Amino acid sequence: MSDRYTKSRTLTEQSAKSIAGGAVLLDRRIDPPIVFVRALGNRLWDADGNEYTDFHAAFASHILGHNHPEVNAAVSKAMESGWSLMSSGATEWDMRLAELLRACVPSMERVQFTSSGNEAVAQAIRLSRAWTGRDDIIVTLGGYNGWNNDVAQAMMPDPETIGPRQNSGEYQFPQTSAGIPETVRNQVHVVNFNDVASVEEIMRRYPTACVITEPVLHNVGVIPPQPGYLTTLRKLCDQYGALLVFDEVKSGFRTTLAGYQSVVGIKPDLSVFGKTIANGYPLGVVGGRASVMALLDSPDPAWSVRLIGSYNAHPFTAAAAIATLEILQRDDIALYQRLEALGSRLQKGLELIFDELGVEATISRVGSAFCVYFCDHVPVDWHDLMSHHNFDLDRVYRRALIERGLYLFPQPCRQGSLSAAHTREDITRFIEASRAILKGFRNKSVAGK
Repeated sequence: MSDRYTKSRTLTEQSAKSIAGGAVLLDRRIDPPIVFVRALGNRLWDADGNEYTDFHAAFASHILGHNHPEVNAAVSKAMESGWSLMSSGATEWDMRLAELLRACVPSMERVQFTSSGNEAVAQAIRLSRAWTGRDDIIVTLGGYNGWNNDVAQAMMPDPETIGPRQNSGEYQFPQTSAGIPETVRNQVHVVNFNDVASVEEIMRRYPTACVITEPVLHNVGVIPPQPGYLTTLRKLCDQYGALLVFDEVKSGFRTTLAGYQSVVGIKPDLSVFGKTIANGYPLGVVGGRASVMALLDSPDPAWSVRLIGSYNAHPFTAAAAIATLEILQRDDIALYQRLEALGSRLQKGLELIFDELGVEATISRVGSAFCVYFCDHVPVDWHDLMSHHNFDLDRVYRRALIERGLYLFPQPCRQGSLSAAHTREDITRFIEASRAILKGFRNKSVAGK
């Protein structure tokens, strides 16, 4: 290992003595084992003093960049004003945040708060089951909706676990954890993204409470929906009496202010938001049709859905979210136009390099989210990605970028994210570093998938 990570390696080894698994989120375990100690705007610094331009953004959380001064000032002001965790009755900041969210996302007629996207997903599934009186749910292979039992499937299951592509039907639940009862797994049906035939077959066979999906698969890079896919899901849910749930924890407020649902013109019954909503502060939101959300306050115990959490919409998180949304709204959401310009510059620059060097690669991008796939097309689902993407080349490419001070999460197929803190110069550096790295690949053999 390079000497540039000496302190990081030592701290990582020490962490493993106290923290089960060595990191507070096991997905954060990386190679090289960099320990970051400071962040500002689009910059990161590690324990060894190395500086990086951040294209990871904490799994897409920091749309404004790290430690945005206005967001930090809003949190500081909340502290100085005496905002505190009341856990009793309504507060003005809860109301202000809810009003902002309803104004941003028209499908969210009513909202509720949790401390994470995972909790919000669990609540959306519970609401769906209560509303429909059904137990079965449909989830997407290669998608990620949290770690609770109903959705704890591996994002990148191996081919032996999943088996070959089905023309129509479901796949074995690729559980990502021990401790999930078989009875739970039997009620969760896994289909490929963009596969409406399989969704309809399951709906015919099982009493389906909801279809929950990321409208763009952001946890295996950036896999967009095929034309008509989300529209057909909406029609199928209406036809079979299931709820359509969009998990916009990553796509929401990163694609545009009203979420990806506004891009495709689809109105889900329920939506889940998180991450960018508070620029990295911990907050989850579930919202949707007023009639469904009313179950959270139903006077009939048989219909009432319980939502509990002392830290839901913690005041300092609420202050961060209010400030973030107000910034995103400014000047007729001009910030998104700037992010689109930066993303387009990155995409065109990389595509020119792929053509120039004859590298079999493509870039998939939705707004400020991007991913380089080392194959000749943008995958349409997990089987397509698994069969055609060069995972080894992806891993080496990311490591080489990191060595050049450009931080992408060093695992294949992880989404890259731009923020308002990035500049044209940052994009140019990324493009030129990619040119140098990929030019070097022409003289080497990096085989395998």
